[in-house]
Amino acid sequence: MSNKDTHLHDRDIGSMKSTLSAFLFGKNANSHLPERVQSAIEKQQYESEKLIGWVQLLLVTIFASLYAISPKTVMSDGIHPVPWALGLYYLFTLKRLALTYRNKLSTWFLTASVIADIGLLMVLIWSFHIQYMQPASFYLKAPTVLYVFIFIALRSLRFDPRYILIAGGTAAAGWIILTGYVIWSEGGKSMITRDYVTYLTSNSILIGAEIDKIIAILLVTAVLTVAVMRAKRSFIRAVTDEIAARDLSRFVSPEIADRITHAEQQIRPGDGEAVNATVMFTDIEGFSSIAEKLAPKELATMLNEYFTETNAVISHFGGVITQFEGDAMLITFNAVTPDTDHALNAVRTALAIQELANRRIYSHGGQLKTRCGINSGEIVLGAVGSESRLTFTVHGDNVNIASRLEALNKEFGTYILATEDTVRACGNHDDIPAWTPRGDVTVRGRENPTKIFSLTPIKITGHTPVQDTARQTASRA
Repeated sequence: MSNKDTHLHDRDIGSMKSTLSAFLFGKNANSHLPERVQSAIEKQQYESEKLIGWVQLLLVTIFASLYAISPKTVMSDGIHPVPWALGLYYLFTLKRLALTYRNKLSTWFLTASVIADIGLLMVLIWSFHIQYMQPASFYLKAPTVLYVFIFIALRSLRFDPRYILIAGGTAAAGWIILTGYVIWSEGGKSMITRDYVTYLTSNSILIGAEIDKIIAILLVTAVLTVAVMRAKRSFIRAVTDEIAARDLSRFVSPEIADRITHAEQQIRPGDGEAVNATVMFTDIEGFSSIAEKLAPKELATMLNEYFTETNAVISHFGGVITQFEGDAMLITFNAVTPDTDHALNAVRTALAIQELANRRIYSHGGQLKTRCGINSGEIVLGAVGSESRLTFTVHGDNVNIASRLEALNKEFGTYILATEDTVRACGNHDDIPAWTPRGDVTVRGRENPTKIFSLTPIKITGHTPVQDTARQTASRA
């Protein structure tokens, strides 16, 4: 066979193994998991280990209670191995539970403890023939063997199939040893029978019955291993997706991230919905001149301070930062989250930002004056881009108008400009100053003129309600 044929043969075998693995255990997770994903999984496993410890403590308590209330056979030599075995296992379980809460449960100790769980249970079962002064074959009929399946099943809570295999393998080996001990101690084949009735009504040994128990242990172990492997891969994918969604909310607004991650169907380019909302564009006055004088790190620090404080104000009034572009922001009201007073809250946000700009001195040693353009009307909220790369944003003619108004502030020497639709929807409120008409302006890119208004914050001793809110919100940020 040539090297090429060998390579193709190995590739086919590898493909078959992958297909079989996916069929049995489900789709494989990423082979290289980020440290934070591994930490999240390890945290869950430690929490599961606490639950396992408490369940085992409950089991040994129940078993001890049942033993205490059950009738006993009086033994002449005074030897009572069952209480000793139960006491030893109780202390061992307490020790492991304490180590779990201290986060000191190492892999080797956990492996040893799983073996010890099954081992102590087997010793407990073995001691029955001494406790009740019966032949060794007596313990093979003890229903206590059913606890083996409970201990194996408990290991599935950790989402680590290794310990299920260890528990199941130890249990199967333990029962083989117990069966072999019976045959050895009772004189070999003399105790073996093939009569099921004789087996049930005497201390005889039915080899087939013991083989059935071993097969049952191994099959339960195999089924649980497959189930946990499938669940573990699904769990890893779920944890990875959850962390990705949490990280996504740091790059886009939490509201948009939640909308994307909880969409009933996969979002595709062009998917969107028309909503009646208010859009506000903001931009820092003279930002290019400020940036020119600062080192990149200083500029980043200043912008982080600015965005942190303005975001707190925007969130307070129910706005959502839909998009960042350099020092500019696209903010929406009633687009992502419901808001019946979206125009009013947009204006209050603009006033609060002005108050913040007038009093706050940032790390570069100066203020950051912010221009705002506001417009209300029907917009489209949805995904724009290609199948492989999307942006979730708002678009439409009313969005463009708000963008143009922000730029027109420079021409009028103002910091807040709004359309007639916004002014009308906003209404009259004590905390909103009087609007100043600026006439009809033909916004670039549109044929029909747009009636616009400017707003100047009231400069008086004390603060308006909006300014008080802005000060409190920014101080908390």
